[in-house]
Amino acid sequence: HEPVETLLQANRATKAIVNLPRPVVAVVQGPTAGVGVSLALACDLVIASRSASFIQSFSRIGLIPDTGGTYVLPQRIGVARAMGLALLGDKLSAEQAAAWGLIWSCVDDADFTATIDQLAAQLALAPTKALVRTRQAMRAGRLHTLEQQLDLERDFMRELGNSDDYREGVSAFMEKRAPRYRGE
Repeated sequence: HEPVETLLQANRATKAIVNLPRPVVAVVQGPTAGVGVSLALACDLVIASRSASFIQSFSRIGLIPDTGGTYVLPQRIGVARAMGLALLGDKLSAEQAAAWGLIWSCVDDADFTATIDQLAAQLALAPTKALVRTRQAMRAGRLHTLEQQLDLERDFMRELGNSDDYREGVSAFMEKRAPRYRGE
């Protein structure tokens, strides 16, 4: 029963990542397998160094992808590619993962730390509530009809269009200066 308890802990981690009230970035260096892949894919952005790789090796030991892997993997890259990765257990390079849309970006190892620092700074300066609502809308779109999604977008736009961050963004654009968001 120990593997099941480990799986339950990993599932709690996946749920925690998805339910965080802020965007979550996964930073991947080196080989990532199984649960590590699933946890990374639960994040909103995945950035990997060129030396990173991803492998769903569960089938090689008589298991299935878990921790949300069977949910997220096909959504990101389609059923055919997800099925191939899961059934064959082949290693996917970071470069190929980016080309397939599995991850956001593949970065040269030499530039990796600087790229991560730049991304963190960019997100820290962004309008927080708009990031959160974008994240929520993108995730909801997986389950909604078009009508439901349009209603959600309308509601979020109404809310954000009345925010101080929106007013600051428009003012900064008009004044040709960098915005100073307060993060509502």
